[in-house]
Amino acid sequence: MRMKGLLRLLAGLVLWQATGAALAREVPDTMAQRALACTGCHGPQGRSSPEGYVPRLAGKPAGYLLAQLQAFRDGRRRHRTMAALLQPLDDAMLAALAQHFSGQSLPYPPPVASTLVPADTARARALVTQGDAARGVPACVACHGLTLTGVASHVPGLLGLPADYLLAQLGAWRNGQRQARTPDCMAEVVHRLSPGDLPLVARWLAAQPLPSRTAPAERPPGDWPLACGSATPPGPKAAPVAVSAAAERGAYLAKLGNCAGCHTAPGGAAMAGGRAIPTPYGVVYASNLTPDPQTGIGRWSADDLHRAMHEGRAPDGRRLLPAFPYTSFTHVARADNDALYAWLRSLPPVVQRNRPHALRFPYNTPLAMTAWQWLNFAPAPPLAQAPASGPARGAYLARGLGHCGECHAPRGRWSAPGRALLGGDLPGQDWTAPSLHPVQGRPVPAAETVALLRTGRNAFGTASGPMAEVVQASTQHWTPADLQAVADHLLALPAVAAPRAAAPADPRVVNAGERVYTRHCADCHGADGRGAPGAYPPLAGNPGVTQPGVRNLLAVLRHGGFGAATRDHPLPYGMPPAELSVEDTAAVLTYIRQAWGHRAGAVSALVVQKSR
Repeated sequence: MRMKGLLRLLAGLVLWQATGAALAREVPDTMAQRALACTGCHGPQGRSSPEGYVPRLAGKPAGYLLAQLQAFRDGRRRHRTMAALLQPLDDAMLAALAQHFSGQSLPYPPPVASTLVPADTARARALVTQGDAARGVPACVACHGLTLTGVASHVPGLLGLPADYLLAQLGAWRNGQRQARTPDCMAEVVHRLSPGDLPLVARWLAAQPLPSRTAPAERPPGDWPLACGSATPPGPKAAPVAVSAAAERGAYLAKLGNCAGCHTAPGGAAMAGGRAIPTPYGVVYASNLTPDPQTGIGRWSADDLHRAMHEGRAPDGRRLLPAFPYTSFTHVARADNDALYAWLRSLPPVVQRNRPHALRFPYNTPLAMTAWQWLNFAPAPPLAQAPASGPARGAYLARGLGHCGECHAPRGRWSAPGRALLGGDLPGQDWTAPSLHPVQGRPVPAAETVALLRTGRNAFGTASGPMAEVVQASTQHWTPADLQAVADHLLALPAVAAPRAAAPADPRVVNAGERVYTRHCADCHGADGRGAPGAYPPLAGNPGVTQPGVRNLLAVLRHGGFGAATRDHPLPYGMPPAELSVEDTAAVLTYIRQAWGHRAGAVSALVVQKSR
């Protein structure tokens, strides 16, 4: 189940508020304010410009925008920053963003001048308006409307977009980097076109003026020329199927362990595997846990699942890779494993073969796994029933299904996790999992930890980065008693010393960083660094800002991100990616690490450059 589970919770940058009363700042409770995380790249109100790569959002069909946001979040459209930005958002929040931008009725900028020669212009115009019957290519206007402004509510307009962006999207359809619901009509059309046609169409479209009416058409000019999954909204979700009490209990336990986080690929069938998990030794692909007898675990018994969880062994005796964190799951009680088994058996079977791992030699050999387990793993003493409450329950959840140590314990020989939750870098990611031990003199109240895990924010700050993703997918669904038990357990860990104060940075760097902060950050986080409660997290007095390492700060600054969309706070605010130079990034991070009484170390341009 999930290597980046419960206490990847705190692997993201948790932004804590300075002690003392902060001056409240009023932030508009509007989608326009929340959409500022998008308009930092897509332009004011989503208007963009005719130059460059970033597309316009304003006025596009809401259904189309929602489908694209889901595709970025789920991996059908590949863009690292968009994926990081949208990962902690649910469909309801994505729909709200789509409706907001769809409702913007704004003038378009004038198109760029065409540079096509007459013969190329004629070819491009013919493809757009008539198609190419010999190649089986329908005209663009047949789907995108006679005025090329789109068709409500799922087909986008093609005018007012940069040529570079249009060409990049056609190329992405052709090479599989962009996909839509099947049948994928755009991929089919692009493959029927010759490679030389793609830039002609992109450049011709970018040079066309907009009609006086730019709203999408209500319907296409005729029948759809191809079967197209993206032209119509998806059907309703299937009604839930009644399951046994054991399976219902297992479903909750799967939420505790966030099993779907690894065993459900982006955009894939639930628990059918296929998700890539980066490790220092290559890529591991999660396995299919649905009850299909040929490609899943349909032939496994309850004893087989318990052996995998407790001993790290497959039914045939193979030693399992420790990317499946049996080093933690060995602490899970037999009764809980049996409930998980009942839940897995209740899932719809999915025929999907497991993808071979891509590990380097010798890590891809059985001998390597034998040596690893012999050196680093011993099954825990058997446990029949899980503790029901209190400190024992908290420790059980953190050590077992929560598998906190898989991220928050420093890794030793051959990446074996340690026992103390003192923090460590997440393999193959930009994030550092911080120490979970309380800091001497600065303990975080358990009630605030509970609030953060349940709602995505608390009196001190907002969940961000990987933490926001896990709050959205997992911890908001935990029972209050389990959240309280884990929070009490973490608060009871041995306290660690506060970081030592660093020497003051070069005043020229600090002053330059203050100027960058004032220009790019102060509107949301405040000149005093105290943020805006309920919207933008504080930086002053923030242990995440003053950690010894700066990987989390660099990740937040580079990729931005929204808070977690939860039942309590369904419409979170966000932060846009910051397009700063290496020097400005180093300066502004140095500034916030030494402003407002902070005494953390300066950040060098070399550290920033290496992170890119």
